[in-house]
Amino acid sequence: MTLAKDHSLAPMADAIAGQRPLLSLDGAWDFQVEGEGDWRIARVPAPWQALFDDLRHASGTALYRKRFSVPAEWASKRVFLCFGAVNHLAEVHCDGRLVGTHEGGYLPFEFDLGSGLAGEHELTVRVVLPSSEADVYPDAPFHEVPHGKQSWYGPIGGIWQSVRLEARAVQHIQTCRITADPKTGNVHGLVRIAAETADRIVAEIEGPSGTIVAEQAAAPSTPDSTEIALRVENPDLWSPDEPHLYRLTLRLVRDGVTVDRWSDTFGFRTIEAKHGRLLLNGKPLYLRGALDQDYYPDGICTPPSLEFLEDQLLKAKQLGLNCLRIHIKVPDPSYYEVADRLGMLIWTELPNFAYFTPSAERRARETLEGILARDFNHPSIIAWTIINEDWGTELPEDQDHRRWLSRMYAWMKSLDPTRLVVDNSPCQPNFHVKSDINDYHYYRCLPERRAEWDELTKEFAGAAAWTYSPHGDSEQTGEEPLVVSEFGVWGLPHPDRLTNEDGSEPWWMETGQIWGDGSAYPHGLRQRFAVLRFDRVFGTFERFIDATQWHQFANLKYQIESMRSHGSISGYVLTEFTDVHWEANGLMDMRRNLRGFHERFAEINTDIVILPKVDRWAYWGGETITVFPSVAVGMASLTSGATLEWSVEGRPERGRIAVSTADAMAVQTLDSISIPLPAVSASTQLRFVFRIRDASGAELARNDLDVSVYPRLSVDCSLRVWSPHEDLLHRFEALGYARASGRENAEVVVVRSVDAEDVEAIRQGARYLMLAGDDPDQKYLRRDEPPAHPPYFHDEADPVADGGSVNRSRRRASGTGLSDIDRRFPTIGIQQRNGTMWRGDWITSFNWLRRHRAFAAFPGGPLLDLSFERVVPHHVLTGFRPWEYESRVHAGVFVGWGHKPAALIGERPFGKGKMVMSTFRLTADEPGFDPVASHLTHALFTLAMER
Repeated sequence: MTLAKDHSLAPMADAIAGQRPLLSLDGAWDFQVEGEGDWRIARVPAPWQALFDDLRHASGTALYRKRFSVPAEWASKRVFLCFGAVNHLAEVHCDGRLVGTHEGGYLPFEFDLGSGLAGEHELTVRVVLPSSEADVYPDAPFHEVPHGKQSWYGPIGGIWQSVRLEARAVQHIQTCRITADPKTGNVHGLVRIAAETADRIVAEIEGPSGTIVAEQAAAPSTPDSTEIALRVENPDLWSPDEPHLYRLTLRLVRDGVTVDRWSDTFGFRTIEAKHGRLLLNGKPLYLRGALDQDYYPDGICTPPSLEFLEDQLLKAKQLGLNCLRIHIKVPDPSYYEVADRLGMLIWTELPNFAYFTPSAERRARETLEGILARDFNHPSIIAWTIINEDWGTELPEDQDHRRWLSRMYAWMKSLDPTRLVVDNSPCQPNFHVKSDINDYHYYRCLPERRAEWDELTKEFAGAAAWTYSPHGDSEQTGEEPLVVSEFGVWGLPHPDRLTNEDGSEPWWMETGQIWGDGSAYPHGLRQRFAVLRFDRVFGTFERFIDATQWHQFANLKYQIESMRSHGSISGYVLTEFTDVHWEANGLMDMRRNLRGFHERFAEINTDIVILPKVDRWAYWGGETITVFPSVAVGMASLTSGATLEWSVEGRPERGRIAVSTADAMAVQTLDSISIPLPAVSASTQLRFVFRIRDASGAELARNDLDVSVYPRLSVDCSLRVWSPHEDLLHRFEALGYARASGRENAEVVVVRSVDAEDVEAIRQGARYLMLAGDDPDQKYLRRDEPPAHPPYFHDEADPVADGGSVNRSRRRASGTGLSDIDRRFPTIGIQQRNGTMWRGDWITSFNWLRRHRAFAAFPGGPLLDLSFERVVPHHVLTGFRPWEYESRVHAGVFVGWGHKPAALIGERPFGKGKMVMSTFRLTADEPGFDPVASHLTHALFTLAMER
């Protein structure tokens, strides 16, 4: 039996095509779940989870079988059976003879089947995908093997990359590791050949134009370490803008005859981290990246075609991206081939294990060795990550893990000094130990978490101490480039654009139930839209989808502008390039359909970015807005004569200010712009448009800024308002409302909570406005008794079983399972968003205000924009029934795929009166300062007075 070794293989990319006779074994194979009698037809390559409905989430053992014919002209050749990748354990038989086994689900392996094989043969592959049951899979349980996102999106089993037969001479080249020095033009190759040597190796390099630019012949030394050295004069460098590729071809010559030929592409490229900057080919690099899970709509991790990969990478370049971070996964090698050829930087990562054990440590090291052996020659790859977010390790608690990570960093640098190494790509509460890049992950949604986003970004830009180990064992130079390597928000794709060819829903729309407390479940989105009467809020379903995507754009736009305003930050990686199954935060959906903002995204995801800052996004008509513009240059530069032009869309106001010269990576603060706002008669949104032009008038950058402008309120001074809270009364008086002498004389009573006396007043016809959540620690809407949480049972052993209002309130109502208090008005709960899925972090919470009735005049929407950031609620109201969203819920929030609906403004009638409840923070500023708070207050009073 032969044990295959990953690191002894030639790359399985297109580089070897045409060099040796090949026979593809892709296509239809017989497939059987071990222990089941029936054979099915499976497509290779593809995980079995992508092929069979009953195996979507299945681990276990399967058998693959295929008959093939070896051409007669191969009789004198040795036939090699080559697998791109099989997950996870493969046992291979040919004509009933065991030819070898292999462990490891992401890397290539091959077996020598021998010679003289012309004719028909049968191949059988037994594949084991282990589960976490260590008693069933004691040698390789799931949690001890590198598995990456299989723990999120489901297992990946079977032959998921291509299989081929290859005819080679007995003496043949196995692989060549190519190192190219841009400064000298020197090219070094470390060649591995089969055990039997030849007379010489002839090497030639073909330049980007197709001409031969260097040649050399060398005598083979030892099979593992034959070296070749060539020199290219004035080499063209590889970069995303100019992806110049060279091709090295090796010929193995024996007795004057070429017996084998091997070829691969490479590039002249350097990547460094110096003085707080990333340097590509010695020049500053600003990283504009996106996380790519490398998942596909039908094949899971198997790309459908080379053309598909080319198309998605061209779309990435249209979006302004210059880097993709392949997330804890080893992709099909054709992914890197396309990145090399079309020009895209790649930051790639080790698939993580779940538990740190000696076996997991060994497999991690072996996998990294195999990755380096397979992928070393790709100039697109600029960085390796060992661990992501502490998955598989326990860095805050275990010093042995921190020591191991430090050793792994040093080991990786020794194996590959040509690239950057990240030890752990962290998020709170984990950190770096030793790393070439100081990167970090954080997620915040706007408008509710804008201030937190800005503070986190400011701290990170100042090289915050929390990015490195606090245990005194980190090795930090202080000059590591700063990169925000994960951030982002959701925007929902249109389900109709995700369907299969027959119109059915893809199977992965039924996944995601366990994530985000259920808010990540895609299936049934249209039904939830209908049940929650969102047509009253958004109009059509299409407009609902469109609104979530433009909300995503507004968030990404602000966050990128925020990061670009800090010159110390050298780049970012947004989450993510495409949606993945239930995860809807992509710049494209799972089928690579474009988001609505596709054409505009490159305006902010580009080299030169205009950064128009303001103190707030809502103003009174007649106020003067001051814009504080700056410009981030990135990898470009600004020459003399550049100007910033500004205008107000649809209005005559416009102007121009000078822009100074600036070198790469500079952030230049420009003169502030003060613009009188019109005295509007109706609320409106104004768009300020900014353009930078060079001395010739050519446009270098564009951006815009939306603000809301409100007319001065003319309140009904006769509206009598009363509140038991003196501070609220002072506020309403300052806004122009009349103070009632008492509750019985008030037209509207304003409270923060109610008791039985208030409820009785409402029953008799009073109108109440509850500013719920005005107290940041508020837990209940009823202040007379805390609500019970049924079921509670009478306990005879309770010493206060027959006494005390609290105990009585908890008694179970006969036959209902509900306590008395649960049926008391308003039967609505209040909950803080912090610590819940309504908080607004990774899975987006979408806040909305229905523009109707008292709220019809509010500009923008329906989703809340930055003009609401001073009032956006920190609490939600729970307990409204779906039918109440038709007319009684006026503002609300939902999470992810339309889940966890809650109200932000709602009303409840009771007896002859009613109560309006709102969690908007209307008292955060001085009365009259924020027009949104003032207009919301007026709208809430109007709603309370409506009959």
